[in-house]
Formats: sequence, structure tokens, C-alpha cells
Amino acid sequence: RSFARSVLWFLGFIFWGTAVAQMFGGVSVILMFKNYRYLFQEPYLSLPGWLALATALALLPTGVLAVSISVKCSRNQQGTFMYLLLFLLCLETSSAALARSYCVRTASQLESAISYLFHQHNWTCSQDPGNSAVDVIQRKLHCCGIHNYTDWLKASSLCHPTHVPESCCKEKHSLCRGDLGNMEQLSEEGCLKKMEDQLCFSMLYIFWSCTVLSILELLAAVSNGILMRRQPFHELRIL
Repeated sequence: RSFARSVLWFLGFIFWGTAVAQMFGGVSVILMFKNYRYLFQEPYLSLPGWLALATALALLPTGVLAVSISVKCSRNQQGTFMYLLLFLLCLETSSAALARSYCVRTASQLESAISYLFHQHNWTCSQDPGNSAVDVIQRKLHCCGIHNYTDWLKASSLCHPTHVPESCCKEKHSLCRGDLGNMEQLSEEGCLKKMEDQLCFSMLYIFWSCTVLSILELLAAVSNGILMRRQPFHELRIL
């Protein structure tokens, strides 16, 4: 019993820390799909992020109860704690399954979506370059082209065949105009790989954090169950 109390006390603080981690992961996923909404039309893709935020909010009272139970056992608190753990396990299982599934699904859709976006990019002499979705992606991710900068050489809509969009320029070169003669001023890595890495990192972050958190919650449930064994079952009316 003393060991179970110590475990619950320790896990209470861990739950508060993981609430911050879950909130960070959820906000990252939501903002990522919001920033790239022109690539992903399905609004439900950010669902793992919202589930992670709900998990973070539920972890705060769960941590409070864990610490409280470790100090002084209360039948009502123990019952409520068990219900919260069950609720959290449902949230995390759903969030982890969706994150893993969406990582594979969106990665396969990303190449066709970004290829279409790049091929629709009309970078002509009559336009003011730098305002399209392609330019935003290239500036934000410090990349150039789909796979690399040579993708722009195949684009028939380019104003000059020896230039790429100015959004391919590295930030430290303020005088860069996309001239292929100054390759050191350009980002050579493609945008597709960078977007895939960013997408899968955010999704896998949620997947593994939910997996680890589920294991900790099972440990908390076992510890709480050990403390509940002393009390007759009929007295635990909340259960």
C-alpha cells in the first residue's frame, strides 16, 4: 500500500507534465493542417490534435486526484479517478490510432496534392511573384521545387529558364533573385520531403505520447486498485 501511494503521488506530477506535452502536440497538429489547408481539404485530419487537447485538459484533474488519493484515500475520489482513467484511455487509444492512420494516409496524398499545386503555379512576368501558396510553402520550409530545384526547370510557365522563384532564396541572401548561376543562394532541397517529415513527426509525436501515457495510466489504475482492496465492494457506491 505504501508503494502504491508513492506511485500515485509520483504519477500525479507526471500527469501534469504530460498534459503540457499533449497540449503542445495537439496545437502543433491543428496549426499544421490550418497552415496547409490548401493541400488537405478534409477538416477531420486535425481530429488527433483536438483529441490530444481534450486529453491534456482531462489530465489536469486526474493529476490532482492522484496526488490527493496518495495523501488521503477517499472512496469517492478513488471511484472518480478510475472513471477519469477509463475516459483518458478511450481518448488516447482513439488519438493514437487516428494519428498512426493519418500519417500513412496523408503522406500518400501529399505528393499528388503538392505536385498539382506546383504545376498550377503561374510564375509569369506579368504577375507579382511571391504571393502564391507555393511561395509561402517554399519560404516557410526553406525548400525549392517538389523534389529539388530542378523541378522548376521543367516548368514551361517560367519567365526566365535560368531562374527559379525568389521564394527559393535563402533568407540570409537579401539580394537573391532566383538566378541559377548563384546556387549557393538557393535552397536545393525539395518541399515534398520536408512536408512529409513535418507531417509524420507531428502525428508520430501524438502516437507515441499517447502510447506511453496509456501505460502510465494502467499503472495508476493498478495502484489505485490496490488501495481500494481494503474497502468492501458494497461501500464503493460510486462504482
